[in-house]
Amino acid sequence: MSNNLIEISPEILSGIPVFKNTRVPIKTLIDYLSAGETIADFLDDFPTVTQEQAVSLLKLAQETLLKQTYENIAG
Repeated sequence: MSNNLIEISPEILSGIPVFKNTRVPIKTLIDYLSAGETIADFLDDFPTVTQEQAVSLLKLAQETLLKQTYENIAG
């Protein structure tokens, strides 16, 4: 799977979802934020990921979570 934000390929980290054109797993951003780090901290440590990519991933996660929540509530 490949889109403008996330890439999944067996040749890259055995298929773990990564930010497009990087080898940085998307889960790493979530782990950073869960640990109390900032997006700036993450971007400093992973300069191959752009701020636009990080923010877009969080927006996508929010939209997906809200959609699933609404679907579950609606039945």
